[in-house]
Amino acid sequence: MAQIRFFLLVLLLALAGCANVTPKAPPPPPYAAATMQAQALAAGHAGLAGQARRDNADAIERLLASLDDATLARDAARLPVGDPLYNFAGRTLLRRGLPPPRGFDRGDGSFGAASRPPAAADGYRPPLQVGVLLPLSGSQAAAAAALRDGYLAGYYGESRRRPLLRFYDTAGGAKAALARAAAEGNDFVVGPLGRDEVDAVFTGEPALPLLALNRGDRAPAPGSAAFSLSPEDEGISLAQYLIEDRGSKRVLLVAGSDDTQRRTADAARKQLESRGVKIVARLGVSEQMDGALRQLAQAEAPDAVLLVLKGPQARIVAPQLALAGMAGLPRVAASQIVSGTGKAAEDAALDGIVFPTEPWLVQRVDGLPSQASAAARVDTAKGPAARLFAFGLDAWRLTGYLEHLALANGGIVGATGRLRLDGFGNVLRRPGWTRFVGGEPVPLADGAR
Repeated sequence: MAQIRFFLLVLLLALAGCANVTPKAPPPPPYAAATMQAQALAAGHAGLAGQARRDNADAIERLLASLDDATLARDAARLPVGDPLYNFAGRTLLRRGLPPPRGFDRGDGSFGAASRPPAAADGYRPPLQVGVLLPLSGSQAAAAAALRDGYLAGYYGESRRRPLLRFYDTAGGAKAALARAAAEGNDFVVGPLGRDEVDAVFTGEPALPLLALNRGDRAPAPGSAAFSLSPEDEGISLAQYLIEDRGSKRVLLVAGSDDTQRRTADAARKQLESRGVKIVARLGVSEQMDGALRQLAQAEAPDAVLLVLKGPQARIVAPQLALAGMAGLPRVAASQIVSGTGKAAEDAALDGIVFPTEPWLVQRVDGLPSQASAAARVDTAKGPAARLFAFGLDAWRLTGYLEHLALANGGIVGATGRLRLDGFGNVLRRPGWTRFVGGEPVPLADGAR
């Protein structure tokens, strides 16, 4: 009997102990909810085309944009190699100025470099023979001339091995020019310049690896890349500046109506809203907008102003912002603000406005000729054409460093900003920043923005 009582006592104690064990909580999901939604969309992205593909990419980017920096970096690091979401996540990190956790998942990252001599210590490994596809005649010839001169300035400024160069006029069609370049022994192509031309050469697989000088609706073909000073890219840079550098939450957008202004403003608005920033109003330019601005200042209280305007337009708006009590707010403008400026007495109205610019236009860039020295030789290095000249300088730099950007996952400092390559073959650019002081543009150091 005693043994039975002892056995029952032990059994009761065991049952009591089991009753007090707290069940383990299920493990947390490996990713944030937005990341998992984006991952599901990315899984089917390769099978889409046209507008459906663009809409899907937009949806993925909106989901990733909703993540804070720490969550985005954490989830990107957890994605396995080959996960189709990784290149999207890495690009989002790059746009925020953050390094991806590893190299991008890409196909051919050599850009035709296998047959070239070994790379220099800094990664410089230019092609053997380059065909440059530009509209050397016709309505775009002036723009092409500035770009060509910048490319040649970089080319002749390089003391190491340089490729043979041949120029091809795309006036008769970009695909025909590309076929001629392939037939004449080039192993790499730079160009074409027009958006429709870029789409044409990226329809199917181009005959040669190339660096397109614009972005159309088609993604770069594997083994090729695209570089652009597009309004959409600038809009994203403006939004990132307001978010990352200014911490803006409520932005007043004042924009002009030309095509470039519209595209810049639309891209900035889209990027801001995807990051949780409210556009309190979007206004056009008017001589009598101070009343509407005063009402906005009281009712909506923006914490920053984004101006997508040319210089004369901004000189109309800036005093009215001051009358409405918004002069003390951060005012950020698109690069178009320098169009129609140049007289310090008039441009003093723009003092305090910060805008993106090509560093080469306002300061020395290591390894490149100064703008002053270039302008003394060719007219295309000064005035409005100088921006395309700087673009040409960077097109040359990228010619020799694309493989390095793909393999090292690093960046190079160029005339138009810091250049890096995403996992889709797009060159991403972080511009320099400049502020009007005493009516003059003054470049800002990174720590003083």
